Amino acid sequence: MNPTTEFDVSFLEEGFSARDITEQKINESSLTDDRDAFYVCDLGDIVKKHQRWTRALPRVTPFYAVKCNDSRSVVTTLAAVGTGFDCASKTEIQLVQSLGVEPGRIIYANPCKQVSQIKYASAHGVQMMTFDSEVELTKVARYHDNAKLVLRIATDDSKAVCRLSVKFGAPLKSCRGLLEKAKTLGLDVIGVSFHVGSGCTDPLTFSQAIGDARCVFDMGNELGFNMNLLDIGGGFPGSDDVDLKFEEITAVINPALDKYFPVDSKVKVIAEPGRFYVASAYTLVVNIIAKKVILDDDDNASDEEDEGTTDRTIMYYVNDGVYGSFNCILYDHAHCLPSLHKRPKPDEPMYPCSIWGPTCDGLDRIVEQCSLPDLQVGDWLVFENMGAYTVAASSTFNGFQRPDIHYVISRPSWQHVQRISSQDLPTLEESCLQDRPMYCGRESVVEIPTKPRQTHVV
Repeated sequence: MNPTTEFDVSFLEEGFSARDITEQKINESSLTDDRDAFYVCDLGDIVKKHQRWTRALPRVTPFYAVKCNDSRSVVTTLAAVGTGFDCASKTEIQLVQSLGVEPGRIIYANPCKQVSQIKYASAHGVQMMTFDSEVELTKVARYHDNAKLVLRIATDDSKAVCRLSVKFGAPLKSCRGLLEKAKTLGLDVIGVSFHVGSGCTDPLTFSQAIGDARCVFDMGNELGFNMNLLDIGGGFPGSDDVDLKFEEITAVINPALDKYFPVDSKVKVIAEPGRFYVASAYTLVVNIIAKKVILDDDDNASDEEDEGTTDRTIMYYVNDGVYGSFNCILYDHAHCLPSLHKRPKPDEPMYPCSIWGPTCDGLDRIVEQCSLPDLQVGDWLVFENMGAYTVAASSTFNGFQRPDIHYVISRPSWQHVQRISSQDLPTLEESCLQDRPMYCGRESVVEIPTKPRQTHVV
């Protein structure tokens, strides 16, 4: 397919930000009856995250976890700046390759693969793939002629928000047997992967896992494998409103890599960040479509009465919910709190509130308790950091459609992407052979549109 991919993105004029575009879209929507929920996505924020990554983890090449947010505009931007991609299915591989990303920039990082999808990966040149069991080895040996296998090991993810080792990863005591089985089957094992869990809260987990990986590397080398790839997985925060900051994690990872996999070991290191790249790029704006005022006394007063009292709680209903963008509450253990579009007056009373989605399901609760002023139907609420595990898993349950996404980017960020996308950078295999940095190269240049629409903020 033609690697050039068109998508609707607008330039930010100098001096304006994505927040200004959010304000403009709110003003435009307020003039209509629809007032639908919408996103504003700042692709420039993703570009800045890539720069932040390369500064903090210069030895580690990011392979973006497509499952986190598979929006074509996001994947196109990341392909253009040169990241690799962590794909878990045939569909994700198809998406990435449709953008011109060559197979060496993909790791099929699902240890439990359907046979037909292993065949698809083989037919389309995707060689790197993970495994954690003998059954998986047998499937790969039968259906993939040239696989480059990565053994996924279990980690102590007890301090992660979303644990993954309960489902994936081989315990250390079984790794030698798996490597011996791979040798018997004539398979090529090239390295080790792990994942400390999504939402890691203890950076020392990375250090322990890197040390464990070193032990498995030594086993593989003893058996005659050329172990040259370490995949340190994901678990990196996507915003700074968290207890454990990104740089606090990298401050543990870098010395651990230097200790167990020094530069002269010629081991290439990759990772599978997802939320790190996209969480803070997305802002979701929802509209209040209904409200219910509950008075603390037993009076049967209507919602319009006793408006001066503070003895009340308010239920707000908005036009997106847990079956849509806020599925992250159920599936990603997210805690979403809104900010107000209109700043409240200094003396304006605040009330205990709950926020609910639009569907006819009692499970559709976004916020159990928060403090908000007495807002009206038609007012707006703003949710930031909504790019990770939101749009990728949303549904149209009850007939409620997914919010539109408005993509913006600053001209400097756009020019930076264009510069990188025009470079001829080394592939993984080339960097291994020539002992040079693997900085996210690819053979085919991924192009993105060169003339975005100009956005005028009024």
